[in-house]
Amino acid sequence: MKKLMAQSVLIMLLFVNNIFAQKQFLQSGPMVGYVEAREALIWVQTNAPVDVSIEYWEKGTNKSYKLDKIRTEKQKAFVAKFICDSVLPGKTYNYAVLINGKRLQFDYPLEFKTQELWLWRKDPPDFKFLTGSCFYVNEEYWDRPGKPYGGDYEIIKSMYNHRPDFMLWLGDNLYLREGDWNTMTGILHRYTHTRSLDVLQPFLASTPNYAIWDDHDYGPNDSDRGFWNKKATLEAFKLFWGNPSYGFYDKEAAVTYFSFYDADFFLLDNRTFRSPNDRKHTKRTILGDEQIEWLIDNLSASKATFKFVVMGGQFLSPLSIYENYANYAEERQKILDLIEKENIQGVIFISGDRHHSELTKLDRPGNYPLLELTSSTITAGPNIKGCDEPNYLRVEGCCYNQRNYALVEITGKKEERKVKFSIFGVDGKEVWSKEFKATDLKTPKSSNK
Repeated sequence: MKKLMAQSVLIMLLFVNNIFAQKQFLQSGPMVGYVEAREALIWVQTNAPVDVSIEYWEKGTNKSYKLDKIRTEKQKAFVAKFICDSVLPGKTYNYAVLINGKRLQFDYPLEFKTQELWLWRKDPPDFKFLTGSCFYVNEEYWDRPGKPYGGDYEIIKSMYNHRPDFMLWLGDNLYLREGDWNTMTGILHRYTHTRSLDVLQPFLASTPNYAIWDDHDYGPNDSDRGFWNKKATLEAFKLFWGNPSYGFYDKEAAVTYFSFYDADFFLLDNRTFRSPNDRKHTKRTILGDEQIEWLIDNLSASKATFKFVVMGGQFLSPLSIYENYANYAEERQKILDLIEKENIQGVIFISGDRHHSELTKLDRPGNYPLLELTSSTITAGPNIKGCDEPNYLRVEGCCYNQRNYALVEITGKKEERKVKFSIFGVDGKEVWSKEFKATDLKTPKSSNK
C-alpha cells in the first residue's frame, strides 16, 4: 500500500513538474483581442518554438472546443493567434492555454464575453471601456541616463479592477528606443519587453484590447511618412495586436473599425501618410485624402448613437504646439467641414499623445458641439505643465497632469443614452468626470440641413 501511495505521489509530482516545465515557455499573454458576437481572438507569445493551442468553453458548462495547435516561430516573435469561432452572442467563455499539449495554470481568470444580439430586440446594453496612451516600461540598458522615464506600473491593477468591456490603446503603447527602430530584431525586442510586464498579464487575459499607434510605436520621435522602416513596424504592430483589420481600401495601415453595441469606433493612422513637420513646400497632411474619404464614407453610413474617431494626436485643441492637428489647419478644417456638410451626428474624438488628460469642447453655432477626450499618460513621464496650456476650448475643471487613464461609460435606454468621461489616477481614485446626453450631440431639428 505504501509503495502504491509513493508511486501515486511520484506520478502527481511528475505531472505538476511537467506543467511547470511548459509554463516556462510562456513569454507573455494570453491576451484577448477583438470580440464580436460570433468570434473572439486570443493572442499568446512564447519564448521558444513550441506547440500552442487554445481550449475554450462557455462558463459553467462542460462542452469545450480545442483549436488546432500552432508551432511558434522565431521570425514571428514566437507569437500565435487563435480565433474562437464556436461561440454564441452574450455569453461568457473561459479558455485555457496549452503548450506542448499541457494545460497551463494561472492564478487569475482567463475569460471573454461575446457581444449580445440587441438590435431589433431591445435597448442597447450599457457598457464601459478604458482608454489611455503613453505606456513606457523601463529597460535600463537601452534607456537614457538619469531618472527613469516610466513608473507607477501599479496603475494597471487599478485599471483591471474596473473590469471594463474592452481597452482602447491610444498609441505610444510602447516606446521604441534609438537602438530598436532600424531593425526588426530591435522592434520585436521592444514589443516583447513591454508586453511581458508582469502586472499587465491579468489585465490582458480577460480584457479585449484594440489599438492604434503614434510616433513611438511607429518609429523615431515625431516620425512621418518618410520613415524608411515603417513596413517593419507595421508588421510588428499587426503581430502584437488583435485588431479586426489593418488598413482601408487597398492601403495597408494601422487603421481599423469596430462596433460595440450602439457605438462605432474608427481607429486612424496618423503616421503612415503624415507629411514632415518641417517641410514647407508640400501639402501638409496627417491622415491624407484617401484616409479622410474612408473616414467620412463610414461616418456618414454609421447609424450608431456615438461615433468615436480615434487618433494619436489632439484634433480639436486650438493650440498649434507640438504635433497637434492645429499645425495642419487646412486638413483639420476639411474634416470639420465634411462632418458638417454630411450632417454626421454624434461624433466624439478620442486622442492621446500629450502626457496630460483633458476634455475639449468645440461649440458650433446652429450645430451640436464636438467633444474630444484626450487620455494620457499611463506610465510615461507626465506633462506637469499641460493644464497650464491656454486651451480656451477646454471644459472647465477637466484637466489632469499626472499619470492616469480614462473610463468611458455609455448607459441608458435607447432614447436616453448618455456618455460619461472620467479620469482616474494611479490609485484608481476618480479625478474628474463629465457626462453628456446623446441628444446634446445631435443637431437641433430646426437646424438640420
